[in-house]
Amino acid sequence: MSTPSEYYQSLPPVSKFYGVTCLMTTAALYLQLYDPWNIALSYSLVIKKFQVWRLVTNFFFLGPFSFPFAFRLIIIAKYGVSLEKGPFDKRTADYVWMLVFGALSLLVIAAVPFLSSPFMGASLVFMIVYVWSREFPNARINIYGVVSLKGFYLPWAMLALDLIFGDPLMPDILGMVAGHMYYFLTVLYPLSGGKYIFKTPLWVHKLVAYWGKGTQINSPVQRDPSAGVAFRGRSYRLNGARTRPTDQDQTSPAAQQPNNQTDGVVFRGRSYRLDGN
Repeated sequence: MSTPSEYYQSLPPVSKFYGVTCLMTTAALYLQLYDPWNIALSYSLVIKKFQVWRLVTNFFFLGPFSFPFAFRLIIIAKYGVSLEKGPFDKRTADYVWMLVFGALSLLVIAAVPFLSSPFMGASLVFMIVYVWSREFPNARINIYGVVSLKGFYLPWAMLALDLIFGDPLMPDILGMVAGHMYYFLTVLYPLSGGKYIFKTPLWVHKLVAYWGKGTQINSPVQRDPSAGVAFRGRSYRLNGARTRPTDQDQTSPAAQQPNNQTDGVVFRGRSYRLDGN
C-alpha cells in the first residue's frame, strides 16, 4: 500500500477490529485512563460481584507498550490477516467463530487454578499463529532474517524464542492447545471419517449480519441492509418537492407525476363549499 490509510482500509474487518481494539486498550493504559486490573479475568469477581465484562475485556489487553506487545500486534496484522484473506476468505462468520471458540476454550482452561491467567489475549494471539501454521504448513518464513523454516514449525520456533528471551511459556502453550482443539474438530476429525458437527452457530451468523462487515458464503442469515446506517428515511426539499433516494421511489406513481402538480402541496383531496355544493 502506498499510504498507511490505504493499508488500513485494505485490512479485513475482524483482524482490523481486534488489532485496533488491542492497540486502543494499551494506549489508554499508557495515558493512565484506567486500571488494568479492572478488565482482568477474575472468576471470583465475576461470580460474587457479577462483573461479567471481565470474561471479554481480558482478551483485548496484550500488555503495555513493549517489544512483546509490538510482536503480538504484528502477528495479528500478518498471520491473522493472512488467515482471514486466505482460508477464511468470504467466511467472516467462520473466522469470528474460530476466535470465539478459542476464547471460550481459554476461559475453561483458566478455570483450572494452576493454569489461570488474568489476561488471555496473548494466548488467543498464539492460537492464531497455530491455526495459520496448520493451514500453511509449507509456507517459507524467516525468523529475524536468520533462520528459514516451514510454516508448520512456526509455533515451536516462537516458543523457543520466548524461552530464550525469558518470557513466560504458559500463554503460548495454552494458545497452542486451543488452536489444536479447533483444528482437530474442524479439519482433522472430519478428514478421518468423522461427521462434521462443529458448525458456526446461528447466533454468530446473526451477529456478523447485524454488524454488516465482511462476507459469509452460504450464510443462513441475510445481511441487514440497514447495518451501519444511522438514519434512513424520505427527505423533502424546502419547496415541498420530495427527493428520490431509492429506485422504488423513482418508479412509484407519485414520482412519475409532473412537478407542477406536487410542488408546494401539503394536502390533496376533494374540496367542498360550505353550502354543500
